[in-house]
Amino acid sequence: MKDLSFTVPLEYSGAQVKTFLRRGCGVSAKLLSQCKKMQNGILKNGKPVWAADTVAAGDTVRLTLPQEHNSMMPEALPVSVLWEDDALLILNKPPQMPVHPCPGHDRGTVCNFVSYYQKRKGEDWRFRPLNRLDKDTSGLVIGAKDSYAASALNDVGKTYFAVCQGSLPGEGVIDTPIRLKEGHSIQREAGVGGKPAVTHWKSLAQGAAAGKSYTLLALTLETGRTHQIRVHLSSIGHPLAGDDFYGGSRELISRQALHCGLVELTHPFFLSRICVKAPFPNDFKKILEFLNIHNQVF
Repeated sequence: MKDLSFTVPLEYSGAQVKTFLRRGCGVSAKLLSQCKKMQNGILKNGKPVWAADTVAAGDTVRLTLPQEHNSMMPEALPVSVLWEDDALLILNKPPQMPVHPCPGHDRGTVCNFVSYYQKRKGEDWRFRPLNRLDKDTSGLVIGAKDSYAASALNDVGKTYFAVCQGSLPGEGVIDTPIRLKEGHSIQREAGVGGKPAVTHWKSLAQGAAAGKSYTLLALTLETGRTHQIRVHLSSIGHPLAGDDFYGGSRELISRQALHCGLVELTHPFFLSRICVKAPFPNDFKKILEFLNIHNQVF
C-alpha cells in the first residue's frame, strides 16, 4: 500500500483533520471516505485519529491509500513511456489505438500496454488516464497511479498539432457550442443549444499539394468536448486532413491529422512544473514532408 504524508501549516492549526485534508491537501471526498474505513487509514503523528479531530501546526498527517489492482489483460504494444515517477505515467500513443477497452476493442489499448508494462516491472496499480484521445489521434496520454494523484492533478496544459485543409493564416479563437448531431449517437456539430466550447488556434506553417492548400496549426483548448478540435475546424471550413467523418479528405493521410504533442503540468506532490513533448508519428511526418513544411516544432 502507498502512504501519503502531509505537514500541517500554521494556517490550518486548529482545523479538523478532514478540513485540512480536503481543503489544504486536495484529498477528494471519496478517497477520504475510503481511508476512514481502513485500519490506521489516517494517522496523526503516528497515531490513529478521527477525521473530526483537530490538528496543530507542525503535525504530520499520514494517509494510507487503499490497494487497487490492474485487472487488464497485459499486451506488448508500440507505446512509448516518456515520463514516469511514483505518481504519474506519461505515454506517447500511436494512432489507431484506443486508450480504454470498449465494445469491439477489448485488446490493443493503451490500458492493455500499461498492464504489460507493470508486470515487466513487478508492479500492480490501477492506471487512471486523465486525458482521453480519440482512437485515431496520436500523442500524449497522462495517467495517474493512484486516486490522490488523479484528483490533485488539475493544472494541466495541452497543445495539439494538426494539419487542416485550406489556407488559415494568423491566429484566432473559435467560441462556438458543440452539440450531438440530430439522429446521430457519436457525430457532433457546432451550433446553438450545445455545450460551451472554446478552441485557440495558431498557424505555424502552410503548404500545398496537387493545387490544394494545407495549414499546420497549434491548438489549445479551454474546454474538453468530444471531437472539439475536429468539429470546430470543420465548422469554419477547414476540416482536418484525413478526417472524412467531419468533411476532410483522406488524400494525404488515412486518419485525422491530429497529435497531442505537448503537455505542461504542475506535479501533484512536488508542485514542480513538468513539460513533456511527443514527436510526430511517421504518418504525420510524411504529410508535412509531402507538403514541404519544415517547421521545427520539436
